[in-house]
Amino acid sequence: MIKGVTYLITVALLALASSLVSAYDPSPLQDFCVGINNTNSAVFVNGKFCKDPAAVTADDFFFSGLNTLANTANKVGFNVTLVNVDMLPGLNTLGISLARLDFAPYGLDPPHTHPRASEILVVVEGTLLVGFVTSNPNKLFTKVLNKGDVFAFPIGLIHFQFNIGQTNAIAFAGLNSQNPGVITIANTVFGSNPPINPDVLIKAFQVDKNVVDYLQKQF
Repeated sequence: MIKGVTYLITVALLALASSLVSAYDPSPLQDFCVGINNTNSAVFVNGKFCKDPAAVTADDFFFSGLNTLANTANKVGFNVTLVNVDMLPGLNTLGISLARLDFAPYGLDPPHTHPRASEILVVVEGTLLVGFVTSNPNKLFTKVLNKGDVFAFPIGLIHFQFNIGQTNAIAFAGLNSQNPGVITIANTVFGSNPPINPDVLIKAFQVDKNVVDYLQKQF
């Protein structure tokens, strides 16, 4: 009898431990979601509200336009067409998104991160130099990709893609978030609104104030 009770207690404790181990907070789907007790004042959820299933149509899962070359006539010679939950509502709760990347000759997708997603990229035209940098001690992993090559970028790590060819380049990227987000390093550091105090940037980058002033004017 005692052995039976001991067995039942052991099973119960293991079940409880298992349930505790499997519990987790949902991954954030936006930059922040401040808690509020009064739901009448709530504006956002972590993601999007769900459409009535009876009103859902095939168009909710459809997007057209990734066959179109994006305008790359800008300072970096690069543009991206992102298909996330804002463009394709059917992606809500699915944890995926897609992007087309267009590069002019020597165009650059500048160093950036995706705070909520890893990325897998395939080159369909041209030649790209790609890479990512780990957290400290900041090791660089880099590779030259040709048509048909695939490269993966881990979540949150700074990475880049650079067209090293004399012709246009095209790539497609899959990301494991309906809203992966993007933080472009130079734009964020030197183009924030309001600007970061120049003394912070002078100390961080070990440059004089003229350099910081110049860089902030670029963004």
